[in-house]
Amino acid sequence: MSRLQVVSGKGGTGKTTVAAALALALAREGKRTLLVEVEGRQGIAQLFGTEALPYEERKIAVAPGGSGEVFALAIDAERALLDYLQMFYKLGSAGRALKKLGAIDFATTIAPGLRDVLLTGKACEAVRRKDRAGRFVYDHVIMDAPPTGRITRFLNVNDEVAGLARFGPIHNQAQAVMKVLKSPETAVHLVTLLEEMPVQETADGIEELRGAGLPVGRVIVNMVRPHHLDEDTLRAAAEEHRAGVARALSRAGLGGARRGGLAERLVEPLLAQAAEHASRVELEREQRAVLGELDVPTYELPLLGAGMDLAGLYELAKELRKQSVGE
Repeated sequence: MSRLQVVSGKGGTGKTTVAAALALALAREGKRTLLVEVEGRQGIAQLFGTEALPYEERKIAVAPGGSGEVFALAIDAERALLDYLQMFYKLGSAGRALKKLGAIDFATTIAPGLRDVLLTGKACEAVRRKDRAGRFVYDHVIMDAPPTGRITRFLNVNDEVAGLARFGPIHNQAQAVMKVLKSPETAVHLVTLLEEMPVQETADGIEELRGAGLPVGRVIVNMVRPHHLDEDTLRAAAEEHRAGVARALSRAGLGGARRGGLAERLVEPLLAQAAEHASRVELEREQRAVLGELDVPTYELPLLGAGMDLAGLYELAKELRKQSVGE
């Protein structure tokens, strides 16, 4: 499994939830994972029920079984730029003065790509970081990245900066970041739903990533609903076998099947719900077929009901483990 896992997806698909569950799933048997947020939404803190994440790595959870650890970091472009200036130019207090003067906002405004370089660079630094014994500090780094429509430009902006800056620290930094992002160490996963628009955006995103030479990982189908009716029942619903349904309801003790009886009155709303379910099942079947043509391995995660809490995250992590995540 790649050491940098980038998780993207169309808005509303639950990419932050999936990124968090993936971090829990990978933090097993003593493994350490770092979950990175780059959009400033504090979505990770909300999911784990913690205070807003600072610009420092903080332990936020233990993996199922208690043997692995999950750390989290909210990357702030301004703080990352100060780190960068200190690392390469040793500005120290002068860097803090630049912040007060608004020079940092000015720099990232006139060179928008610089902000993305700083964000991706901080994550890649965590991927490469080693302790004094020469071991990687984190076994996996999971990035909750921007949505699918922006992910290729976000990850590939370092190439643009490297082209603009032909030499010097900025050039070297961009090249080092791209070396990680385009290597086997990295995989870009796309989260989708079994709906037409998210699936189409996923297909477009995969094409763009491949065109940019960025490594596509897996498609993660989120919020998959259970199928309550078997194929025969779905067929019967589609064919609207009213008399048969009324008799079945009557045998279940829900009134007589005669015309105007309770069982007969329940037929229409039940058939309507069954037809809606049948239509959704058919739509999902069509979207699965589209995903199958993308030649990308998939995971599927179930719909756990309204909202998401910590228990739900652990349940999703368990589902990912069952599907051999990390192998």
